[in-house]
Amino acid sequence: MLPSLYAEYEPRPLIIGILGGGQLAKMLSQEVYKMGMSTAIIEHGEYSPAGMMTSLSWGTGWNDRDALDAFIEASDIITLENEFIAPEILEYISTKRPVFPLPETISLVQDKFTQKETMQKAGIAITPFMACHTIADVHAFGEQYGYPFVMKTRTLGYDGYGNATIRSASEIEASWNRFQDPEAPREIMCEAFVQFTKELAVMVARNRRGEMAVYPCVETIQENHICRYVLAPARVEDAIAEKANIMAKQCIEAIHGIGVFGIEMFLTNTGEVLFNEIAPRPHNSGHYTIEACYASQFENGIRAILNLPLGSPEMKVPASVMVNLLGTRNGPGMPDSPVDTLKHSHTTIHLYGKKECRKGRKMGHLTTCGPTLEEAAKEAYSAASSWIW
Repeated sequence: MLPSLYAEYEPRPLIIGILGGGQLAKMLSQEVYKMGMSTAIIEHGEYSPAGMMTSLSWGTGWNDRDALDAFIEASDIITLENEFIAPEILEYISTKRPVFPLPETISLVQDKFTQKETMQKAGIAITPFMACHTIADVHAFGEQYGYPFVMKTRTLGYDGYGNATIRSASEIEASWNRFQDPEAPREIMCEAFVQFTKELAVMVARNRRGEMAVYPCVETIQENHICRYVLAPARVEDAIAEKANIMAKQCIEAIHGIGVFGIEMFLTNTGEVLFNEIAPRPHNSGHYTIEACYASQFENGIRAILNLPLGSPEMKVPASVMVNLLGTRNGPGMPDSPVDTLKHSHTTIHLYGKKECRKGRKMGHLTTCGPTLEEAAKEAYSAASSWIW
């Protein structure tokens, strides 16, 4: 049971607090309001996409203790839209309000090295990896596992930030130095390069009773380390999709996950499915679920933290394609014109309401549903190519 605050306050809707105010928090908030509840938002910056949807918004961030306390006081239960919040802050919140995913879960996935160790201990197939404390460690990794390989920062990496593909020993020092901020040194890990045929992803929601909703296995296509397209369902054999779904469930159980999670995987040249990364929140690869599934990843994320029965993750259309709309210039966040994109009748556009546009920044996405992947892809690509930002 959730703690009742109604003895202290006038009757009001249940308030879901969200740590973060970006597009994921905005889409979570949209589901919260559909379910007759409200949100409180805390973010580092005013007028965030989700913060503009509620009067309960704090723009000075969770490192401001007064703002954090006010946010906690306003919330009945708390969740998050990113995993980069310091563990001690999540622990502090958990002493005052229920917070999901659990702080212990975040501690297992926030550091990518710890994340890989956790999955390895659970018997989940992964690529070789190693923590690297010096440049000499990186050279040793290259000598043992060969080139190319991937160097990563262990924390604060997303959309390709904090990743570097090392193709020869001569590239190691420059990449190492790029990740080393003198004021905030970054811990480094290295992973063997995977010869893959496809990148796959599976969304999973799990409530506090352990019930799971496992979404269809999808195929993700990256450009410049950013997810650009998602094809649902993935163009793989049923046996491969089932293998990915089983691995996704094992990953959630390994971290005692409560909420909604995105699990990214590689399909190798030999037909093996390997774990790549897990996100303890709604994920880009699950945006298609808003239009294509009976219950979206955002709806089931809210249901899960409230310990409600989960909605069906099944697709209600034969095929769907999601395309990220990326900034092509630096400037104001409003697009030049959506008219040509709106002419595509089976396509839904989601704009995130970000104040500023930057090259490569996710400013929105579109989803096209169709009778086949080929038809959905054709319209989705056409709609995306019509977009002017």
